Amino acid sequence: MRIVLLGPPASGKGTQGRKLSASLGLGYLSTGALLRENIEERTPLGLAATPILARGGYLPDELMCPILAVWLVKNDSGKGWVLDGFPRSIPQAEFLDRWLSENGATLNAAAALEAPFDELLNRIRNRVECPACRWSGQRHELSAGDLCPKCVTPAAPRDDDREENFRNRHAEFIDLTIPVIDFYRSSGKLISIPATGTKDETAAIFLSHLNRPDSSLKVEI
Repeated sequence: MRIVLLGPPASGKGTQGRKLSASLGLGYLSTGALLRENIEERTPLGLAATPILARGGYLPDELMCPILAVWLVKNDSGKGWVLDGFPRSIPQAEFLDRWLSENGATLNAAAALEAPFDELLNRIRNRVECPACRWSGQRHELSAGDLCPKCVTPAAPRDDDREENFRNRHAEFIDLTIPVIDFYRSSGKLISIPATGTKDETAAIFLSHLNRPDSSLKVEI
């Protein structure tokens, strides 16, 4: 079972991806979390990514595709995975298709999470993340003392959640990732999911799409 999650920043890809992967025992990759970890550890990848992410840009295909290839080799064990943050461009989608074909695998679904710009902006203004377990959510979800509800580590706003940064990332999503959504729509793999409700409501809609009579997936969360 292999699924990619598409959507603008703050649409809930990380929340839904972690929920789905944990419930079904799938591998999970958040390219955003992976890059932030590399930035914090000042790895060569992190140093290359820092100025790009600081201005709200996406990493170029020549950096992202090798990162994904390494992850897939380690994690495509036959049970499947959920990718959050890849592909973000047509070349990345084509790269993933080639990798799957060369390894005798197929993509089951591409899920596009949809929410209005103003709601996304409001989420960004109130979003916090745990630096330890990478839980991400809204301020009101924190435990007393601004602690992560999962591992009780102090959580804080992400460095890349400045409003100007968000607007740049959203613009890049429109330019680069909307064509990817159309790419998967044309292949019949796209499912569109309104992401304006609660996390559980969005997950239920997600599940209902996967369990359609014409779907190759039958899962329960």
